Amino acid sequence: MGISHLKKFTNWEYWPSYMFYVPLLPYAFYLAIKARSFGFFSAVNPSIEGSGNGLESKYKTLQLLPQKYCPKTIYVTKGENFEEIAPKLTSNNIQFPLIIKPDIGFRGLLVTKVKDENELSIYIKKYNSINLIIQEFIEYKNECGILYYRIPAAKTGTITSVTLKKYLTVIGNGNSTILSLILNDERAKHYFKLITELNKDRLKTIPKNNEEVILNIIGNHSKGTQFINGNNLISSQLTNFMNELNADIKGWFYGRIDIKYHNFDELLLGKNIKIIEINGVISEPTHIYDSSKGSYLQALVSIKNHWKIIYLIGIKNNEINKVSFTNLNYLISLYFNYKKYLKKVKALNSNAKNYF
Repeated sequence: MGISHLKKFTNWEYWPSYMFYVPLLPYAFYLAIKARSFGFFSAVNPSIEGSGNGLESKYKTLQLLPQKYCPKTIYVTKGENFEEIAPKLTSNNIQFPLIIKPDIGFRGLLVTKVKDENELSIYIKKYNSINLIIQEFIEYKNECGILYYRIPAAKTGTITSVTLKKYLTVIGNGNSTILSLILNDERAKHYFKLITELNKDRLKTIPKNNEEVILNIIGNHSKGTQFINGNNLISSQLTNFMNELNADIKGWFYGRIDIKYHNFDELLLGKNIKIIEINGVISEPTHIYDSSKGSYLQALVSIKNHWKIIYLIGIKNNEINKVSFTNLNYLISLYFNYKKYLKKVKALNSNAKNYF
């Protein structure tokens, strides 16, 4: 076993997602029995389909945001071709490069930055059997995820997680090609197949000494982005910003927003930021994947604590706001819909297995 494989085996940051959830299934069953419903989570976010269980439309969820925070976005219905989509780009003033991704997606699946009409046309032709969304590319260099919740009837909420995202990057030395830098970077090697494909046109380029080369700008852990525990940035000012945002999104009580921003001081003021995604009950406290600041056991405890919060919000919304729980038949159909969608995506993309 090579050193890279050994590190991947011993460092739980790289472990598959089921390692963080299967051990907690008994606790999930306990909460369901206590709530007298396996669908208690469905009452958490009434404004989001399924409370944000992962099969909701990203496009519809983005429409909940105040317009000033929402990137320019268009919806692409399955079956549409490039000729039908091009006028929408013009009318919405979306220019290249841009971001395209499935309307229903997980862990950065198929999220792609395309640089021109040719690349966009190829992507649409390949994935036109599923609904897509196209977004303007946000130039802000920083990205973070903020997990927030508010108990129904409470006036203010709480931030439980701030995750800073460091895109997969190598530093030039004036002599080595990008390919060589990748092969000699411990983190980059873990994502070799993905990032060499993304950077295939410049692998032989030799960056200048100390030149920073960003290999992927998709802020997802499965695509090499490093998650850094930023909980030290939780403050009354940041909480106030989230409280104000929450007040503008009726029916959203729990979830994570992913923000691109220029600098954190401006983010605190709600200036020069764009919220590229809003998530519901499927949201993770992603700071736990910073293995330098916590253990695997602490990660499990954090997820467990967040499941308890989801339970409390669901119960309160059911009692106070009369939001109903979904029944077991719905949950079973949800599972099979998930499997059906996943099967379709895997058929379209052989790399899909890397994201689940």
